[in-house]
Amino acid sequence: MKRLACFGMMAVGMTLWTGCGKSAAPAPTPAAGPSLPQRAQPRLPTLKLWLGAQELVAEVAATPAQIQTGMMFRTNLVATEGMVFVLPFAHRAGFWMMNCPTPLSCAYIDPQGVIQEIHDMEPFNTNTIVANSDNIFYVLETARGWFERNGVRPGMVVRTERGSLADTFRRRR
Repeated sequence: MKRLACFGMMAVGMTLWTGCGKSAAPAPTPAAGPSLPQRAQPRLPTLKLWLGAQELVAEVAATPAQIQTGMMFRTNLVATEGMVFVLPFAHRAGFWMMNCPTPLSCAYIDPQGVIQEIHDMEPFNTNTIVANSDNIFYVLETARGWFERNGVRPGMVVRTERGSLADTFRRRR
């Protein structure tokens, strides 16, 4: 099975992790090929997010190609910036760090915008970090340690300059 890249990823072609109650075994590292991104994508449109009192500017990855590429090949990340992934439907997401040289943290977020879990990710690690919840609709990646440094924890709600995550993204679909 191929997996989508950087931001930890979900399975390719939106054949996503679905819960059967088992932990996923680490998958072998896929060889780079025409189906995997070969370079960083251009900066994506941004949106201001609030996590409690903390403000973050996040690029929005919403198309399959944007989601697949994520933060691959990027060598720096401003401490107050990140990337939010808007997934096509709620599921048990799994992300990895293929071709990601920058250490990141990711928050798995449910359809209501509530952070369910936060994970630190190692550069270039292709072991998938699978969510414990099968109800993940958004994933937010930041510089590693940002959530901890800013007191952001599971249970907190993520809001945008346009309102809730659901109001911001589900209207456009």
